[in-house]
Amino acid sequence: MDQDMVVQARVRLLSANRRVVRGTEGVWTYRLLTQLEPEVYGSKLAYVLVEESTSPLVRELPERQLALLDEAVEVAKALSPANPYRDKVLQRALAARARMTP
Repeated sequence: MDQDMVVQARVRLLSANRRVVRGTEGVWTYRLLTQLEPEVYGSKLAYVLVEESTSPLVRELPERQLALLDEAVEVAKALSPANPYRDKVLQRALAARARMTP
């Protein structure tokens, strides 16, 4: 993994001055950092993926929405059952995914 990208992602988190970095920037940052520390960043990745699935950029692209939600479900399922955020983000991702099914 490119260490410069990891440093850049960590700087983005530190400079964001908020609890969760949202939007495409958050998706990029948490995807990268989840590869290194899935239990630390996975729940935030699942959260922003669900959020991003409702963004104006993908609102009219159901295939893209489903891909984001499927990724969110997989990321949440991969978290340890001991992770305090696992159940919450998994339920949120599954509920959003269920709403997409006609």
